[in-house]
Amino acid sequence: MITATIAPHDPILSDPEIMSGTPCFAGTRVPAKTLFDYLESGEDLDSFLSDFPTVMREQALELLKYSEELVLAAHAL
Repeated sequence: MITATIAPHDPILSDPEIMSGTPCFAGTRVPAKTLFDYLESGEDLDSFLSDFPTVMREQALELLKYSEELVLAAHAL
């Protein structure tokens, strides 16, 4: 049996036994990509959180912040 651990601050978990390893918001079966799909289609964060109440606002904001840091680091001089 594979067990996955997650840091208390890590909003995303990838576990082969949950959604076949798709990166999901920790404690949910909501793929992280779903948040990006919502935002790309013009929906706002509140709509996403309303449609997926198992995802905490803090998790979504932390994912967005981490994504921002990755993009900025990739383009740093």
